[in-house]
Amino acid sequence: QVQLVESGGGLVQAGGSLRLSCAASGRTFSSYDMGWFRQAPEKEREFVAAIRFETTYYSDSVKGRFTISRDNAKNTIYLQMNSLKPEDTAVYYCTARQGGAYGTPRDRLNWNYWGQGTQVTVSS
Repeated sequence: QVQLVESGGGLVQAGGSLRLSCAASGRTFSSYDMGWFRQAPEKEREFVAAIRFETTYYSDSVKGRFTISRDNAKNTIYLQMNSLKPEDTAVYYCTARQGGAYGTPRDRLNWNYWGQGTQVTVSS
């Protein structure tokens, strides 16, 4: 079992930055794939970014603006979000799955563990 706790959300103006954190429980954190999804009101939960071993993945909508990283010593991943836009407004969820699991990390159905989410609101 892996427990995930997100933090760092808030209200920011368009063009600003935020850094989300996700603290994970478990002694084998370094072996897990980790990711971020987001869900806006009345929309499907969508892929944002993932880190699988040393490889990173991003959705087209955030590529070049967001950066996912991990600190295995702290059992934590981060999502640095720059040049934020109003359309980035959503609840952001941290997710985890066993490292090397089958299936594209871009599909939410291929992830096993989820945090409770943190709200990000970008004002225009």
